[in-house]
Amino acid sequence: MKTLFWLSLFIVFYTFMGYGILLYVIIKIKRVFKGKPILPNIIDELLPTCTLVVAAYNEEFYIEEKINNSLQLNYPAEKFKLIFITDGSSDKTTEIISRHNRIQLLHQPERAGKIAAVHRAMKFVDTEIVVFTDANTFLNKDALINICKHYADNTVGAVAGEKRVQIEENADASSAGEGFYWKYESALKKWDSELYSVVGAAGELFSVRKSLYQDVQPDTVLDDFMISMLIAAQGYRIIYEPDAYAIETASENVSEELKRKIRIAAGGIQSILRLKGLFNPFKYSVLSFQYVSHRVLRWTITPFLLILVFFLNALLVDEPFYQLVFFAQILFYVLAMLGFIMEKRQIRIKALFIPYYFCVMNYAVLMGIIRYFSNKQSAVWEKAKRKQ
Repeated sequence: MKTLFWLSLFIVFYTFMGYGILLYVIIKIKRVFKGKPILPNIIDELLPTCTLVVAAYNEEFYIEEKINNSLQLNYPAEKFKLIFITDGSSDKTTEIISRHNRIQLLHQPERAGKIAAVHRAMKFVDTEIVVFTDANTFLNKDALINICKHYADNTVGAVAGEKRVQIEENADASSAGEGFYWKYESALKKWDSELYSVVGAAGELFSVRKSLYQDVQPDTVLDDFMISMLIAAQGYRIIYEPDAYAIETASENVSEELKRKIRIAAGGIQSILRLKGLFNPFKYSVLSFQYVSHRVLRWTITPFLLILVFFLNALLVDEPFYQLVFFAQILFYVLAMLGFIMEKRQIRIKALFIPYYFCVMNYAVLMGIIRYFSNKQSAVWEKAKRKQ
């Protein structure tokens, strides 16, 4: 029982903290011998041609601001194209986009989901690089330049930008928790990228070489993750570029964030089952290590191990050390429960946000697994409500 307890506890620790610590140490050692990587400046003439693809479904609230943001991005005009897809939109989104002659608008009345829209848009892309971004996120002016300069390296097949969550001073648990999570994720991605490759990209902002793009199955839930990992599976690296970032507001509340996380968890299980080849360390070596450490453990066994650790610990409380560990667990979950209660009463106590959000995340994984295997997860994105 003790062996199982310590093994489970180690995997939980490694998943959420240990991998980050290990990455940090490896990167520090690597820099001693090879130095910190420096990317040379690329003149405009050497930048690749680029298309920005935006899939928008009923985004009339954000779309004008998104259009303005896209048109103001720094990139050589003769090398830059814009495609907006609005399949199924029934509000004024399509009408607003149609007023801008520089944007190629693709629209059809039927809604088949985001990935079907992306597949359709890719038939119109004739540039070397395609950049995907969401309609409700806004990019920094040099985002495209900072992304596309990485493609001067022929080993790079995809480049992921950074997601930044806009956090107000009086942020609730959804904002503060999501913001903290993405700051930690950003650090992990920087180190992953420097070690070898980022493990997947987020749809808020990522890019691929058009020549390496592969259509994913139409029922794919995490299309951004799958598109980027299929490129990694071809032997190319996914680079992380924090100086290309997409800003979005947090989910409207924890319930909306939970809905989003459950969908991601269901998609995570689907992706793992479809990317089984990446478990082969003889073929993918470092990528396999990163993939299992950063993604697979989080999306599979670790949430179950959290439960197992708690109950095994309860059976081992006859020894002082185990009593201390059990008390620490109880305290953590009590703080999470207090965070839940305070959130319901709209009382903001930031010290409670992290344990509460941590529990919400792991609960979402459990529910996502159940949803996937009960065939209740649709590939059609039901977007979470965001703070206005």
